[in-house]
Amino acid sequence: MPSFDVVLEADMIEVKNAVEQSQKEIATRFDFKGTGAAVEQKERELTITADAEFQLQQVREVLTGKLAKRKVDIRFLDDGEIKKIGGDKVRQVITVKNGIETDDAKKIVRAIKDSKMKVQAAIQGESVRITGAKRDDLQAAMALLRKDVADLPLEFNNFRD
Repeated sequence: MPSFDVVLEADMIEVKNAVEQSQKEIATRFDFKGTGAAVEQKERELTITADAEFQLQQVREVLTGKLAKRKVDIRFLDDGEIKKIGGDKVRQVITVKNGIETDDAKKIVRAIKDSKMKVQAAIQGESVRITGAKRDDLQAAMALLRKDVADLPLEFNNFRD
């Protein structure tokens, strides 16, 4: 029976490369000279620090620009709170999403069932497996999910015929 998995995974190698490029640009830009502006990565957490909120927004724009150039969807980023860490310095922790949350998985299953297509959807941990009798039905299900669940950067992998 043909099937595929719907997943939510960012390419962490590209994220790491984008962070490194951002660090280089911040180090060389004139408006960041002598400031505490920085971007750091620990596993799936990106930490942005700066001297003021305005500067923090500029650092974030640099980071999102580098991520976009490396074809990492910005919808993977989950912004944290902007916190003051002493004096005027501010910090923001951005989490890179991985895996489909239960509510989003239920939304995907509901979209498939409401479409009355001849495919079945099953939640399997942090992914959703879609199975059907024909490849055409599975391709139609992919198109439906791209259209109906546009707020998540879904990927389709593990296609079996």
